Amino acid sequence: MKTALVIGGSGGIGEAVVRTLCADGYGVVFTYCSADRKARELSLETGAQAICCTLADARAASLAVAESVKLLGSLYLLVNCAGVSEWGLFDSITDAQWENMRGVNLDGVFYACRAAVPHMLHQKSGSIINIGSVWGETGASCEVAYSATKAGVIGLTKALAKELAPSGITVNCVSPGAVETPMMARFSAEEIAALCEEIPVGRMAKPSEIADAVLFLARSAYITGQVLAVNGGLYI
Repeated sequence: MKTALVIGGSGGIGEAVVRTLCADGYGVVFTYCSADRKARELSLETGAQAICCTLADARAASLAVAESVKLLGSLYLLVNCAGVSEWGLFDSITDAQWENMRGVNLDGVFYACRAAVPHMLHQKSGSIINIGSVWGETGASCEVAYSATKAGVIGLTKALAKELAPSGITVNCVSPGAVETPMMARFSAEEIAALCEEIPVGRMAKPSEIADAVLFLARSAYITGQVLAVNGGLYI
């Protein structure tokens, strides 16, 4: 049985990833930060095991990986799904907002990868999949900090892929466009309709469609260092 740790498994995309991996026969552990009830329900429904973890803390990430290996017996797949965003003009972004976005979106990915890689090196196999964003590829007005952190995730993915490929470990990134998750709740129905008009397929992605892309990459031992866009043609 292949094993997986999903960082941020109680979020919209993370939950879909947990469900998809469990349905494919993976043994899964996922982390969450504060959604205790949702985490318990997801565990009961899927059989995945939950760990409460502060995403941007290096020690917490290391402990979460160690606990996952203890629970699962090994760690083949790491999926970094956690993400937060703030919308607003660049000069209105506070230090606290920047530190939070950088901490969750980029530092957390770095810490989780750093903790997981030694286990994968020991077994000479593994897969790391990071969730990026279309805005990390092209940038978004009024989402400068979010775009910057997701661009960092893409850079980390490509560099780490080169470093780990000789050891049989693949590192890839799934880059969603607009997805039907709570992150979109701040937008009005009119704003979402206008956004969908800009997407060639005419709608936002379902979280399960992002999870399908994660599973596709997890199944490949030869695809590495790639950014798989799942954006409905929003950015080509």
